[in-house]
Parts: sequence; structure tokens; C-alpha cells
Amino acid sequence: MPLSAPPANSAHDTALYQEVLHFYARQMRSLDEGNVAEWAETFTEDGVFRANAHPRPQEGRAAIRQGAAEATRRLAEQGVRRRHWLGMLEVSRNADGTVTALTYAQVLATPQGGRAELELSCSCEDLLVREGERLLVRRRQVYRDDLPRS
Repeated sequence: MPLSAPPANSAHDTALYQEVLHFYARQMRSLDEGNVAEWAETFTEDGVFRANAHPRPQEGRAAIRQGAAEATRRLAEQGVRRRHWLGMLEVSRNADGTVTALTYAQVLATPQGGRAELELSCSCEDLLVREGERLLVRRRQVYRDDLPRS
């Protein structure tokens, strides 16, 4: 029996929105602080991370963790700190119980001793699932604004 979404702006809808907002705050803070293993745990074991900036998707939590570890290591070698800022969050409850979350993301880069600059502007499309009490990303698609949406 399919689940029906609650009416827009209901208390249930607002609670889900807040839950997703808190999920992203924890997830992005983990990544920005270099806690790659913790960040990777926010994806399902079979999660997929796609980006129009990458030739192939990262498939599976281990591949996602490895990609993030390589990027974190490269930034540390360059002396650059990144901060991901997500906004314009739109949350939709799907009939099958999954959640679609759409965001805009800005990535700020600050070189050691330098000034913060906007490095990237993106839009993101996530499919979130619930495992027990936790939300996890099953599928993420990132579109950098400076590249074609291929």
C-alpha cells in the first residue's frame, strides 16, 4: 500500500524539513572538518555519488569514502580549507517512503593565510532513505553551474 504525503505545511512536513536540514548540517560539517569516514557513513552501503564534474560515478560507500579521502588529502597538501554551504532546501516525501531533497550548494575555499572565495556553485539532487532512525543518501547528483548538465 503506497504511503501518501502529508498536506504541505503540516506539522509532519515541517518536522521532516527540519530533520533533513539537520542531516545536511551534520553531513557537511563532517566533510569540511575532514571526518571522511563519518561523512561516508551518511550514504547507504550501495550509495551512488554522481557529479557532472566527474567522468564516472562513485558507487558504494567504500568508493565514496575513498574519493572524499583523496580530495581531503589534496586540499590539505594545498593548504586550503573548504566550507560547503547548502541552501534553498526543498524536501518532498515520495510515495515509497523515500525523500527527495533539492539544494543549492556553494563551496567556499580559504587558502591558509588568505581570503575566502566562492570556489563553486552547484545544485544537488539527493534521494534519502531511512535506515532505522537515520536518514542516509542513496543517490546524490551534483551539477556544477559552470559545466554542462551531462
